[in-house]
Amino acid sequence: MEHENAKSSIRATIVRDMIARMSADRVLGPKLQKGEIRKNMVEPPWKCPACFNMTQITLAGCRAELLSPVENPDMERIVLQLHGGGYIGAMRNIYRSFAGLYSELGKGISVLVPDYRVAPEHPYPAALEDALSAYEWLRKNGYPANQIVFAGDSAGGGLALALCLYLKDHGMELPEGLVLMSPWTDLTASGESYETNYTLDPLFGNTRDSMLYNLDYAGDEDPANPYISPLFGDFTGFPPMLVQAGSIEMLLSDSTRLAQKAREAGVKVRISIYEEMFHVFQMAELMLPESKQAWEEVGKFLRVLDRLRREALGTLEEEALYGKKDTPFL
Repeated sequence: MEHENAKSSIRATIVRDMIARMSADRVLGPKLQKGEIRKNMVEPPWKCPACFNMTQITLAGCRAELLSPVENPDMERIVLQLHGGGYIGAMRNIYRSFAGLYSELGKGISVLVPDYRVAPEHPYPAALEDALSAYEWLRKNGYPANQIVFAGDSAGGGLALALCLYLKDHGMELPEGLVLMSPWTDLTASGESYETNYTLDPLFGNTRDSMLYNLDYAGDEDPANPYISPLFGDFTGFPPMLVQAGSIEMLLSDSTRLAQKAREAGVKVRISIYEEMFHVFQMAELMLPESKQAWEEVGKFLRVLDRLRREALGTLEEEALYGKKDTPFL
């Protein structure tokens, strides 16, 4: 397990304190923590950068957006990006920006982002059905499984894992790899960090009335169902994973327990814990040193997958691709 940096940067500290102040506000805080602000946010239309093409895709239960480079697209790989939002928030512009970063870091790969159905209007299994529909669309349109990378943050990270579990259970081919940012893997909130980071988490801390305890998505199902809380699934045969989390987020144990279980099942896992960082700090994109470093790590992971597809790599060779001697796969 790799711990990144001993302390957060000055910029990250300012952002973390700002989030904490907003969360502590008596009026704004509950709406932020419950996801109401994100769910009801009205955004301006997203302007696709001139270097990309955006294609609208119609799936069985939802729509999706396919972002592709205008020049020199890499047709040998694609990312299936599953957005976060606690299973109650639809796609937002930040995830379109995420798609652009994945494309650039992947040297011109395309990114498919389904705007999957969300709760409470559409509880489980709606999101999983839509994620599966997006994967099947990719397969039907010529992408082999070993050229598809699943990526997701928060609920999207959990959904990416749930989709992998579903594929395995139904005898379908798994993707090439998984990029998981602060994945929400345990909707039963049973991990130790829900207690140890309770007063530290600037977004979800100091309350039990947040989206972390919202079971709208589970509906009438048992939240321990592995397709809802993939932490309780069997990861045998899973592809390599990159897991990133912040050390002070309440969901930290969702990542550490995932990494441990996957490692015990024989999966290659790289888990990076960014010190003093909060839930999905990667939303700062390239504006915070920590977020920039995390995204750079994603790019390196994609390059590792490239090499692994073509040849067998030893641990030292994999470490060299990350540029550090002390960060092996677990």
